[in-house]
Amino acid sequence: MVTGPIQQPSAVFEAVRPHAAHRGPLAGDVHALARALAGPPGEPRFRELVALRLVPVRQSFAEHVQVTEGPSGLYAELLAHAPRLYRGVRLLTREHDLISAALADLQEAAELPGVPVDVLLDRAGRLLRALARHRRRGADLLWQAYQTDLGGET
Repeated sequence: MVTGPIQQPSAVFEAVRPHAAHRGPLAGDVHALARALAGPPGEPRFRELVALRLVPVRQSFAEHVQVTEGPSGLYAELLAHAPRLYRGVRLLTREHDLISAALADLQEAAELPGVPVDVLLDRAGRLLRALARHRRRGADLLWQAYQTDLGGET
């Protein structure tokens, strides 16, 4: 059983790398959604634009879940090499369900004209904070898995 850092990133990690941090399609889609939400809520097409920008976020997030979870996903690989990361992987997996539900809730709020704009914006703010927190936690987990021991040097 390996308990230290994983020495070499694998093919699974390399496949996930473009989706990680600020470079992947999810990050770009989230930024486009944030820009739509920053628009004037009183504009007639505000809700339509938010709903439109949510579609690629939902698709990109579903892809993120697919490449991280499952028997051949990144999380399975991390746990095979570093079982000490179990709690972090479990937390991220639970967040996937919560974020997926928040995405669906925001989509519903954007599509229903009877939902007040302040409710829509509140749901959007919670979603954006959850996505940012999830990204940070995922980056921290990868750092823990792939850090190299430099013998105490900084």
